[in-house]
Amino acid sequence: MAKLNPYLNFDGKAEEAFTFYQSIFGGEFVGGIHKMGNAPGTENLSDEEKNRVMHIALPIGGDLLMASDIVPSFGQTLNVGNNNYVSIFPESREEADRIFKGLSEGGNIEMPIEDQFWGDYFGSFQDKYGIHWMVNYNEEYAK
Repeated sequence: MAKLNPYLNFDGKAEEAFTFYQSIFGGEFVGGIHKMGNAPGTENLSDEEKNRVMHIALPIGGDLLMASDIVPSFGQTLNVGNNNYVSIFPESREEADRIFKGLSEGGNIEMPIEDQFWGDYFGSFQDKYGIHWMVNYNEEYAK
């Protein structure tokens, strides 16, 4: 079966965001942090663009959260929207609370984390980097 991993784009904030995510989830970046300036054909980029992240990956459970920064001089633009969420399924209510509290700090809470009518403990928010998250704990799924 194929495996899906969320891939996020940032406008010069990928390293900062992933350092923040690492502070919540722990772990080490898989393969380190790859910068644009290390790629062939980037000699003419500004120093700021050379320092942007070409690729970063953080293991969370058995999955990878991955990202890169856009490069404006390549004609790339970032449009932050609500068309993508990263959905986290923690192993306990306590872990759900910790993740929700940590990641939502400085962001905008859409639904506070609480027991929902469908039986799950759920909340959603946009973090301070514009990424939308869902935290969903269900005792049956966690077994």
